[in-house]
Order: sequence, then C-alpha cells, then structure tokens
Amino acid sequence: MTFLQENSTVKTNDMLIGALLRVPAQAIQRRIIKELNAAGFKGLTVAHMAALQFPGPDGVRPGVLAERAGMSKQAMNRLLGSLEDLGYLVRSDAPDEGRARIVYFTKRGHAAYAKILGLLRNIERDWRAELGPEDFAQLKKLLFRVWESPLAR
Repeated sequence: MTFLQENSTVKTNDMLIGALLRVPAQAIQRRIIKELNAAGFKGLTVAHMAALQFPGPDGVRPGVLAERAGMSKQAMNRLLGSLEDLGYLVRSDAPDEGRARIVYFTKRGHAAYAKILGLLRNIERDWRAELGPEDFAQLKKLLFRVWESPLAR
C-alpha cells in the first residue's frame, strides 16, 4: 500500500515538493537501517543517518556534520557520542587546531559505511526497475540539477 493509498483524500496535484522528496528519502533511510541491523550492524537507528549521510563523517569536524544535517552542534555531538559508544567512530583532536575535533570511522564504521553504499546501489537498482531506466535516469538528472542549484543551498 502506498502513502497515497493510505491517505486516499490526498490528490496527486495536492502533493507538495517537500513531501514528494521527504517520503522516499525516509523510506530509503528506514531500509538502510533495517538491512544494516540485519547484517549485524546493531544499534543503528534512523536518527544516526544524520551523521552517516553522504559523503560520510570520516575526517570531518562535528560542526560541519551538524550543518550538513541541519541540526545543532550539541545534537550532532550527542549523535556522534552514540555512534562512538556503538563502536562505529571516534573523535580525535584536530592537529594544530586547538580544541577542534575530527570524526574518524573505526574499522567497524568503515564496514558499515561500505555496506550503506552497497545498499544504496541496490536501492537504485530497485528504483530503476520500478520506474524504468529512462524515467529513473530523468529523475536522477533532475535531482542533480536541484542539488547543484542555489535552491538547494
């Protein structure tokens, strides 16, 4: 059953771009977490995706990750602490930068992130099969145009 079938009072013309982008993105995140947990990467939740989203946290400052995710530095640091407790990353002092910290994947974190990338390739394969190769290529082309445009900044 699709979102529109569940909410039959909503018409396709009434759907706003925010929902049309959010619902598939959330479905992707839920699938990634479900499959990561099934593959032995226990403890990860959808909330962790804010820190693990492309291009990943490895070698990045927590403040940059917070900005990417649209959340406060404090909230990101709590999320990073959770990932650290689960053994997916560590935070270290940045060389020659005073109190600055840098996030690094552990071996387990690298394995989880590699699994995420593989899952995303599988998701793309499934979407290509669902939409057809031409429509899927057009979808990616349009989304990339938005990605590069000032509208996404």
